[in-house]
Amino acid sequence: MVLPLAFKLRGKSVLVIGAGKIGVRKASLLVDVGARVTIMAREQIADLPMGIEQFEEREYRMGDLRGYSLIIAATGDPVVNDQIVDEAHAEGIWLNVVDDPDRSDFYFTAIHRAGDVVISVSTGGASPALAQEVRSLIRRFLPDSLEEVAHHLRNERRALHEAGQSSEGIDWRARIHELLSGGAPTTSEHSDNAG
Repeated sequence: MVLPLAFKLRGKSVLVIGAGKIGVRKASLLVDVGARVTIMAREQIADLPMGIEQFEEREYRMGDLRGYSLIIAATGDPVVNDQIVDEAHAEGIWLNVVDDPDRSDFYFTAIHRAGDVVISVSTGGASPALAQEVRSLIRRFLPDSLEEVAHHLRNERRALHEAGQSSEGIDWRARIHELLSGGAPTTSEHSDNAG
């Protein structure tokens, strides 16, 4: 059983061990959300993503995980992965072992992003292909304006907070439906709906 969470990884140090296709893909996803990504591998197999902090072309050694918030083990070597798992658990660092959900603390999900709106689908590591298919099915039914609606709602909540009011307890459904159907994004309309 998993609990889906949304982590803010901007500025967090992440280590990806392995520079094959899968490791590089995971590194790219992490760079895209602002993580400070180091890739370590004895050889570079795939093209490295733009924006990584550094690439260390060498073997993993015990002690390499210290100082990182998140670890991705994508070595393809069960013996090395065993060592990484042992160290990550001893250090209390969140770990994803690629293609080994039983030894992972978290999983990468299939995501659809529309600005601040993120739809995430997980099968708990059972089948990434199924998660991707479900994500594609969901995406077909989503309105095109989700990014704009989220932007307007963020501004409206911020205006309430700046006026010393709480946005908790407000039934936002009517406003959301109004925006999704093309309603004008004005603060005065929101105040009428929120009252």
